[in-house]
Amino acid sequence: MGFKFDHLVHFVEKPKKVIKELEKRGIHAVEGGKHQNHGTYNALCYFDLSYIEFLGTYDRELIKQTKHPRHSMRETIVKNKFKEGFVRFAVRTTDIEGVAARFREKGLTVNGPVPLSRQRPDGSVIEWRLLYAGDENGALELPFIIQWNESDEERRTDLIERQTIVSHPSKATFSHLSLAVNDLEQTVSKWSHLLDLNEGKAFIDKDLQAKCQTLELPGGNLVFCTPNGEGVVSEVLKRQGESIFQANFSGNTNETFELFGGVYKVN
Repeated sequence: MGFKFDHLVHFVEKPKKVIKELEKRGIHAVEGGKHQNHGTYNALCYFDLSYIEFLGTYDRELIKQTKHPRHSMRETIVKNKFKEGFVRFAVRTTDIEGVAARFREKGLTVNGPVPLSRQRPDGSVIEWRLLYAGDENGALELPFIIQWNESDEERRTDLIERQTIVSHPSKATFSHLSLAVNDLEQTVSKWSHLLDLNEGKAFIDKDLQAKCQTLELPGGNLVFCTPNGEGVVSEVLKRQGESIFQANFSGNTNETFELFGGVYKVN
């Protein structure tokens, strides 16, 4: 299917505050703009074409009153009662209609593709389509699917010209997402099958007190972890269930920090 990691959604109360906080750590972020008629706006932090979207609301009542598609990112935000932290992530495709057909064949609930857009601060508009899919028996939501109206090359050129994609002063590059799960083998097998991703070998992460396994995704890997003792992963599962619990980067520092409900690790 040729999926690539696209972006992680981190819900925050005030996206503009994030820009200043990241700047202190040598990480460049910019204002993204408004999702017209959807009640949200964002700040963006790019690592080549993989990025973090810091999503906030400018009309929370609109979001509450809108009937959101099943398994959509906004449905997840409302379910979480607008709590700050990691929400969902997206993978990118160039054949969103084909993905929709494949997921339906696999028995998933599928909504979309739906067209969306965002108005940048300079007034320009960018457009894309989203697809939401889910397994009604699954606790961990699948990624949502995005197809941009421009090619990767066109987007990269435009974002570099706009100084949205830059070399971060900290030299940080995106590495992977860490996800807490109850059944490692079953989850990795299911996601590998649905997204057509290669599985790495399982390993023990002593810092997390967990057994982990990687799915190789261009642009940013997915590392699933299940507890083998009391530690970070067991606490995540107790507190919030199966979910994304850490965004990981390579850089010239070695630190783990919490930022508006999300945990970031650089090493």
